[in-house]
Amino acid sequence: MKNNFLPNIYCLLILLLLFSSCAKYITETGNASYYADRFVNKPMANGKKFSQHKLTAAHKTLPLGTKVTVINLTNHQLVKVRITDRGPFVQGRIIDLSKKAAKRIDMINEGVAQVEVKYKKKR
Repeated sequence: MKNNFLPNIYCLLILLLLFSSCAKYITETGNASYYADRFVNKPMANGKKFSQHKLTAAHKTLPLGTKVTVINLTNHQLVKVRITDRGPFVQGRIIDLSKKAAKRIDMINEGVAQVEVKYKKKR
């Protein structure tokens, strides 16, 4: 009697790998903060001057120009921003938002919020 169990396991593993690598979006969960006013008109990593009135953000590793969706996990409000700078450089934070973006997800009073950052996977 042949044992067909092992080939079936291999097929299942291959299918799982194929479908898991086809995910269209990548998500990160962590704390977000927003820029202090003292950074207004200071140069960002993209060479432009920072403004609190634009929907921008800083991220440590995402390519500059990447568009991301930031979801406040407390109230489920979301904002779409463009990565224009590097940071945050505070342990435990994954993204720094402009004040306009922070207002859109209602995190101004708290200063720091638990968020999900979602962006399209590069192909």
